[in-house]
Amino acid sequence: MTDRNRLTVISALGVVQILAWGSSFYLPAVLAAPIAADTGWPLSWIVGALSVGLLTAGAVAPYVGRLIGETGGRPVLAAAAMLIASGQLILGLSPNLPVFVLGWIVLGAGMAAGLYDAAFSTLGRLYGGSARSAITVLTLWGGFASTVCWPLSAYLVEQFGWRGTCFVYAAIQFLISLPLVLTILPRVPPELPALTTGTSGAASSLLPAERRAFLLLSGIVIIGGAISAIVGVHLLTLLQAQGIGLAAAVALGALVGPAQVGGRVIEMAGGGRHHPLWTMSAALGLMACGLALMAIGVGPVGIAIILYGAGNGVFSIAKGTVPLALFGPHRYAPLIGRLARPSLIAQAAAPTAGALLLDQAGSTWTFAALLVLALLNAIFGVGLWWSQRR
Repeated sequence: MTDRNRLTVISALGVVQILAWGSSFYLPAVLAAPIAADTGWPLSWIVGALSVGLLTAGAVAPYVGRLIGETGGRPVLAAAAMLIASGQLILGLSPNLPVFVLGWIVLGAGMAAGLYDAAFSTLGRLYGGSARSAITVLTLWGGFASTVCWPLSAYLVEQFGWRGTCFVYAAIQFLISLPLVLTILPRVPPELPALTTGTSGAASSLLPAERRAFLLLSGIVIIGGAISAIVGVHLLTLLQAQGIGLAAAVALGALVGPAQVGGRVIEMAGGGRHHPLWTMSAALGLMACGLALMAIGVGPVGIAIILYGAGNGVFSIAKGTVPLALFGPHRYAPLIGRLARPSLIAQAAAPTAGALLLDQAGSTWTFAALLVLALLNAIFGVGLWWSQRR
């Protein structure tokens, strides 16, 4: 595949990622309050429906990875666009809360088939061991999802109401994402190179020496997902609990997005000259440093948030590139699916756990708990290095 074709595929997937994230994961941030005001449904249930969607995504993810490994990403990503569109139609038509939750179950299946894990698996299936740079570039596209879709959602709600917004997003999936997938991605993915000696050939199977590394990587992905979910949902509350005003907290929280993109740009500038485990180590270290500064209140809060945001941005790349480097392209898609399930479940449960901890113990202990999790992840990262050296 030529460099031009490769760039076209990555760019198309980047647009699909922005629209998929904006039509699902980032939707409640803007729509939750208008939905509650219009329907009278409890806000906790409206927001909690996203957790139901994430749990559904976790249940479906291993099957998605296995299917991409067998058939390539084109049919799976096309199905994702149709599932997300169908979920949006159900949301927009929902006469009551149970139907609304059903819409999020459908959206959850679409998220499993259409967000980062599926896109990374698609790139791994297309480009094999050389997919690392493609994964990095794709995360740059995805980093603009909230930047593009939050203002778009706010405009659509103002013009058409929350139900009309859902219908517009359904149309976007049918008229933009689905045609991009069907016209740009190849129908039949290329054959991967033959397996090297001493490598397990069965989909998602692991040699005994690889199981320790996979378990450590699973722990890192689970804890990293939980930290990201808690900080993403509760950062403004945590900052305000430390005496920072709402306007200042919003301004500080807005630093996370640019910091994530900045971290990814720096990783891309490295040109893949270092092993992905270095990327993972940098991500875990930056997240731990940022959370430590916030927990103990040393230095400007903005610096701490930038460090955390950069680490979280690079972590998104490492989640996609480390499994490819450790386990090879043949098993990449099914193993990504196996890693996605516990991570998505953790992301679904973590915001509720964070809310309970905030309510019962306060912001200081919540920051302390986040720091402990980050340090534990750093220890797992050292263990992963050690297992590979052996």
